[in-house]
Amino acid sequence: MPKNTICLWYEQDAEAAARFYASTFPDSAVGRVHRAPSDFPGGTAGQVLTVEFTVCGIPCLGLNGGRAFRQSEAFSFQIATDDQAETDRYWNAIVGNGGMESACGWCKDRWGLSWQITPRALTDAMAAGGEIAQRAFAAMMTMRKIDVAAIEAAVRGEASA
Repeated sequence: MPKNTICLWYEQDAEAAARFYASTFPDSAVGRVHRAPSDFPGGTAGQVLTVEFTVCGIPCLGLNGGRAFRQSEAFSFQIATDDQAETDRYWNAIVGNGGMESACGWCKDRWGLSWQITPRALTDAMAAGGEIAQRAFAAMMTMRKIDVAAIEAAVRGEASA
């Protein structure tokens, strides 16, 4: 196990979440699944307690901890995308699997975990600073899923179609 691992709290579906992430994102996999050796708050002996997995190369541990805590936007995975097709693929996978859209490239999966599906065109524009960043930011603020063509048009100073 890595020295530093992100621990994500799930009510009871850590294994299903890990398998979804592994089937959706590159460099992602499900590792070991650990079952509870005895009863615990919110569960019984033999139930899945933790799941080791990676998301885009980031080591994670899913903990089936019951209803005591919920996911929030205070933690999110930010996934950099290279084009609209990749942006659409990840966005549609998350939202289409019981998730929900939010604003400015954010969405939540069915387990309540937040994701930022962020095209490099947007991060590059923000890094450019000045008027380019201002135009890209203004365009982004009107979006749910990021529209790469609209961001690129904003960078060029063109009105989006």
